[in-house]
Amino acid sequence: MKITSILSFALLGVLTLGIVACNDAVSDSNTAGKQTISEISAGGENYELELVVDGLDIPWGLELIDGKYLVSEKNGKLLLIDQDNNHKEIQGIPEIWQQGQGGFLDLTLDPNYAEEPWIYMTYSSEGPEAGKGTTTVARAQLKGDQLENLNVLYRGQEDSDKGFHFGSRVVFDDEGYLYFSIGDRGNRDENPQSIYRDGGKIYRIHKDGRIPEDNPFVEVDGARSAIWSYGHRNPQGMIYHPDLDAIWVHEHGPQGGDEINQSEKGKNFGWPIISYGINYDGSSFTDITEKEGMEQPLYFWLPSIAPSGMAYVHESNYPELEGSLFAGSLKFQYLERLVLDGNKIMKRERWFSDIGRVREVIQAPDGNIYLSVESKGVFKIVPKA
Repeated sequence: MKITSILSFALLGVLTLGIVACNDAVSDSNTAGKQTISEISAGGENYELELVVDGLDIPWGLELIDGKYLVSEKNGKLLLIDQDNNHKEIQGIPEIWQQGQGGFLDLTLDPNYAEEPWIYMTYSSEGPEAGKGTTTVARAQLKGDQLENLNVLYRGQEDSDKGFHFGSRVVFDDEGYLYFSIGDRGNRDENPQSIYRDGGKIYRIHKDGRIPEDNPFVEVDGARSAIWSYGHRNPQGMIYHPDLDAIWVHEHGPQGGDEINQSEKGKNFGWPIISYGINYDGSSFTDITEKEGMEQPLYFWLPSIAPSGMAYVHESNYPELEGSLFAGSLKFQYLERLVLDGNKIMKRERWFSDIGRVREVIQAPDGNIYLSVESKGVFKIVPKA
């Protein structure tokens, strides 16, 4: 039976968030770098959520194919779900290593899917040593209820038995380059700052896995030539920003200091040498928030919201939201709208309070904004009648 339920959520009023003390601190000014806004206001009063898919556990990746919802479940399932909420489990998926935060992660479609029907995916896989693994990027084609022609495009080489910081998102830019993230795999003191190791990086490859000749470290002996930028912690949101022709990522900080960064060729984003966060036990792991040769974030959250998926509203069914950035919050269980002026964040809005752990946010090819919520399903944002 088709789901027609429309769910409305009461929105909170203005919420002032506490700020972790920091020497370089936090300002409500809109200068480049060092930018955060402590106040978040209620938003989304003219919108509500329509439940379009239910019966999901942890829906990590989300895409639409011919009006059907393609969902990767962290537990290792790939589902194709029609408009009547009929779930079909897709066979032939890669072998996935279930470990902590690892599992079946992100999905994206070839930008020319009608002619090149490839599905790109990220997931955690076990390495040659049992009990250790890392993030893998692969592609395959969907034929009926089966994945075929599966091939691995890239796999990080720094396997770990730690069950966290896998990343991982995957997006295309408008030239057809494929970008993906691998988190630092819990090895913050070795992986992120080394171009000779995987982990804590944004990568750039051709859609068939070849390394672009103009990648920044192609001619550096021993370097991982797929690296595009480094010094990242755990990027779990990534978009191509069409107005700026740029790749934006957001990444989890430790306690405080979640960041939005514009990933650029060969740039070092500083983790863990510089950070606006502290250890979870309240102690400090660095005394500095900036250093020459390391990039400042476009924006950072204090306290952390644990950002998940991210979407940029562009040529959508919501002209009044054009140019907005949406990010899900795992920690506070709402959808956050960031009002932008170019690459500056001007305002924060809290949408759909207490909806649950928002895992993914997308603007689909049909022009609608969808979000997936753990233990609930997939919702579509619709104007109130």
